[in-house]
Amino acid sequence: MGLSNLIKLALRALQRNKLRAFLTMLGIIIGVAAVITMMAIGQGSKESIRSSLSGMGSNMINIMPQSNLPGGVRMGRSQFQSLTMADVAAIKKKATKIDGISPVITANGQAINGANNWPTQVIGVSADYLHIRQFALKDGVNFSEKDMKTSAKVCLLGQTVITNLFPNGQNPIGQYIRFNHTPFQIIGTLIPKGQSNFGQDQDDIILAPYTTVMNRLASNKIYVNSIYVSAVSESASDSATNEVSDILRQNHHITNPDDDDFIVRTQAELITMISSTSSMLTVLLTSIAGISLLIGGIGIMNIMYVSVTERTKEIGLRMAIGARGKDILMQFLIEAVIISITGGLIGVGLGITASLLVSAIAHWPILISETSIIISFLVCGVTGVFFGYYPAQKASGLDPIEALRYE
Repeated sequence: MGLSNLIKLALRALQRNKLRAFLTMLGIIIGVAAVITMMAIGQGSKESIRSSLSGMGSNMINIMPQSNLPGGVRMGRSQFQSLTMADVAAIKKKATKIDGISPVITANGQAINGANNWPTQVIGVSADYLHIRQFALKDGVNFSEKDMKTSAKVCLLGQTVITNLFPNGQNPIGQYIRFNHTPFQIIGTLIPKGQSNFGQDQDDIILAPYTTVMNRLASNKIYVNSIYVSAVSESASDSATNEVSDILRQNHHITNPDDDDFIVRTQAELITMISSTSSMLTVLLTSIAGISLLIGGIGIMNIMYVSVTERTKEIGLRMAIGARGKDILMQFLIEAVIISITGGLIGVGLGITASLLVSAIAHWPILISETSIIISFLVCGVTGVFFGYYPAQKASGLDPIEALRYE
């Protein structure tokens, strides 16, 4: 019997029990839709985080203090104190693989403009900070070397601070704000960057010369919170990291790397670490969603067993008029595959729709990849063959005489 005839017979058999066929497909539909949705959310989140981190500067290197105590009481990272301006000077003088460096010194408080105030922090940085972190000026100018040397009371504002201190849309350039009783003249504003993937408002920021923050606002006049460095290129990040680490060990008189009182992180390391975590969560969620496919496959096997039992006399009649066991096997196997593939097609459409709804309603980043659709579709085909084969094999092995006698 030809393949086209077998397909026609399978379709005719399924049309006789449309509701039962649809209910059998339901497990496949839900499984495929869940897998595609979970993969779209996972991949979207991973790409969004990767893009956000790359937007901070793909060749950026962050140096932070850390505890080198092997035991005992450990403090939070914000309380570690091991980096100084002497380290900044040493890196700037000796490192050959960097093209920018900025200490970071923070001071928390209240920014005030007339009757308007906003709780935020002033971050003391060098002029290189904008280049390293890929901030751009919207208006005004950046700090000068003279501003650094004289601890000038000047600052750059992010859009969130501007919105709250200048709610009437005034131009802030040239105006003064107070921060913890210290006046600052606004010399520039920053182009908005929006919220990061970690929920941080990147525009809630006031930048000032690090010398100003250290001398006028910070309670600690010796240590810096962290140091940002920009490698000469993304490919040179690893070399720059090793170079910076060697300089700091020399400066801190450390001979064993295990005793480092600092930690050096590149954007590539951070992207890899977060992508790995995101990938594991995606695999976990997809695996849980994939259980529905297994349940759907079991449903196909169950309904095919029922179908074989119900159509035993039909099978005997076909065999009696010349149908071979191979023909009966293919007929029932094609029925199982049609159920699975049709459910897969509906599931793909439902999964894409669900992913788009998640993006539109919850505003989560999604990425619907062709790979996830192709894999889901192939899994449906394999599921149909795997779970449909045994019932089909049972049907093909029936004795024609016994089948005709079956009531």
